[in-house]
Amino acid sequence: MILFGHAAFQYLNAACELGLFELLAEKGPLTSKDIRTALDLEERAGDILLLGCAALGLVHRDGPTCRLSAEITDLMERDEWTHVVNTVAFEQYVVYESQRDFTDSLRHNTNVGLRRVPGDGTGLYRRLSQNPHMEEVFYRYMRSWSQLANAHLVRHLDLSGARTLLDCGGGDAVNATALAQANPHLRVTVLEIPESVPLAEEAIRAAGLQGRVTVRAADILEDPFPTGFDCVLFAHQLVIWTPEENTALLRKAHTALAPGGRVAVFNSMSDDTGDGPLIAALDSVYFASLPAEGGMIYPWSRHEASMRAAGFTELRRIPLPTWTPHGILTGTRAA
Repeated sequence: MILFGHAAFQYLNAACELGLFELLAEKGPLTSKDIRTALDLEERAGDILLLGCAALGLVHRDGPTCRLSAEITDLMERDEWTHVVNTVAFEQYVVYESQRDFTDSLRHNTNVGLRRVPGDGTGLYRRLSQNPHMEEVFYRYMRSWSQLANAHLVRHLDLSGARTLLDCGGGDAVNATALAQANPHLRVTVLEIPESVPLAEEAIRAAGLQGRVTVRAADILEDPFPTGFDCVLFAHQLVIWTPEENTALLRKAHTALAPGGRVAVFNSMSDDTGDGPLIAALDSVYFASLPAEGGMIYPWSRHEASMRAAGFTELRRIPLPTWTPHGILTGTRAA
């Protein structure tokens, strides 16, 4: 499966794009001929698709008919299937080609795969707006990846004592809006690069939160942070940058906080033992190859070292009960 993993993924992507799973969910079980007719595929093409999907356990064959696997059926019933589809599209259209440069990215310790994304700018995020389809796929994925875990963020990050929160690199405000909805007393400011501000503002309007969630254009690496906040959040940010850059960002967060305020890091974490979890290892190929010059799914202890260097105390780990390796790490600025 490791040797031919690229082929296995292409079966999954093709089935998603062609609508095989939704077809079987709506009308299955169906014969091979019925499936080919519905998907407008010739006999050979349909046979290849069903051979792969059946061999991988994505569908099951009962004689002449095919039915959806129990695993995908369960994801659909839990309203999580759309998140999987968005993740598949992200891997196909954002990640896949750049990972051809993974070895060179390791050799040069930088994101060599960025050369495969047209446009100007030293990082992926600066080039997204120059590639509209990639940008749309990217933000759909990020919203889904966040939604898979942000119910746990909302549940486990106690903001009862916070009135203001700064969301650094908040993307299309998926976490900002979720936290504001769950904490009616909270006002949130999202910091995001100018190219992404319209996406965040649109999401805030759609959520009806214009009065409590605002967006400020800023480069979090280059620009100073506004000050006086009770909480500073880095959601899916500190996996992108080098440890040195993360420490610098956390120092900015320390300055932005009122005395007694807290910083919260929310993203995937790897184990301090350096041997997993598997999803953290696989996701690190993307961070090595494409987004920026540094980054990986760091272990908890690496983030803790950066927090301490930035002046934070009372560090607390909050592992989250989700198949994605997410966690929350908090620290406090001394009163």
